[in-house]
Amino acid sequence: VIIFHFILRKTLSKYHLQSVALFPAAKSQLKNMASTTSVNSTPTSAPKAASAPLPKPIIFATSGLGGMIGWVIVHPFNTIAVRMNLASMQGKHFSVANAIKDNGVMSLYDGLAAGVWRQVFYASSRFGLFETCRDKLHEIRGKTDFAGRVIVGAGTGAAAALISCPMEVATVRMSNDATLPASERRNYSGVLDVVKRVIKEEGVSTLWRGSIPFAQRAALVGVFQVATLDQFKGMYAH
Repeated sequence: VIIFHFILRKTLSKYHLQSVALFPAAKSQLKNMASTTSVNSTPTSAPKAASAPLPKPIIFATSGLGGMIGWVIVHPFNTIAVRMNLASMQGKHFSVANAIKDNGVMSLYDGLAAGVWRQVFYASSRFGLFETCRDKLHEIRGKTDFAGRVIVGAGTGAAAALISCPMEVATVRMSNDATLPASERRNYSGVLDVVKRVIKEEGVSTLWRGSIPFAQRAALVGVFQVATLDQFKGMYAH
């Protein structure tokens, strides 16, 4: 997910720098950024070329799109993990070979639509909110240090989990439905069907069932993955 996110960011950054030169206002802004960099630098150091920051909607969009592409690749492994965990809770043995034999290889992609929608909400908000809140904190404090990144990473990670929890519930249910006995299967037709039936049959709050451990895990991921990565990016840039 992160790899695809940064590939998209790098590609769009390149084209964004080329496009802003076509607009006088943006070109003037870049010139002012370059002159500011020149004044603040020491006489012995050459000023670096100024780069135009990507607009926040682009950051959210590339985060979500990168997450969607990455999820298509990892979804079968997530399906296997979900089924193994649920089988273990029920005291049953799960075999990947038997699952493929009984339901076909494509059964490992059960719930893919829900997983992709999960990334639309989770990946986009996880990275997008992180950069938005990090930049806002920088405006308030006048600096961006690792402690600030940790706080922002934990908070935005947990927020992203709460936002995307309904899609997480839909992903788990659709991924595991084929493994249930025929009499117990819900036979969901899609993501919207999951959401509508859960609300109707079990109540809205069911869409956020398990949200606390999900948010706790996402907060840790936000610290050890997003915040740490951003810290290393800053160190590398300097």
